[in-house]
Amino acid sequence: MSLKIGDIVPNFTAKDSHGEVFESQSILGRKPIVIYFYPKDNTPGCTTEACSFRDQYEDFKDLGAEVIGISSDSVKSHHKFANKHKLPFILLSDQDKKLRHLFGVRDTLFGLLPGRVTYVIDKNGVVILIFDSMNAAKHIPKAMETIKELVL
Repeated sequence: MSLKIGDIVPNFTAKDSHGEVFESQSILGRKPIVIYFYPKDNTPGCTTEACSFRDQYEDFKDLGAEVIGISSDSVKSHHKFANKHKLPFILLSDQDKKLRHLFGVRDTLFGLLPGRVTYVIDKNGVVILIFDSMNAAKHIPKAMETIKELVL
């Protein structure tokens, strides 16, 4: 499956950085969500992206949106990554790559790297933006611009 703009995001579950089961239905269809898939914890681009989302997190929250980061790293890796960089948002572990397949996030560089894709989902659970770029710095402003258009 591969989600496209206009699709409703199906419910899913995954473990968060505390080892708790996160159920998407707790926020899907209730508020705008930014879901970003990234290749790996503690790598330069991914750390830059996570810290940029961290630095803008209150701005997203002020607009009523939630931010969720997803990679195939373990719960333990996410826990260390979130603590080290004081990440206030949800990090989900996708070790079996089910969420990557559900959303349709493809690998890059001839299949060597997991893709970096950001999805913006409106309060009805509908995908309104899919931003696919290995340039980590471009994801945050693109997501913020889209969330602002949703609520303003």
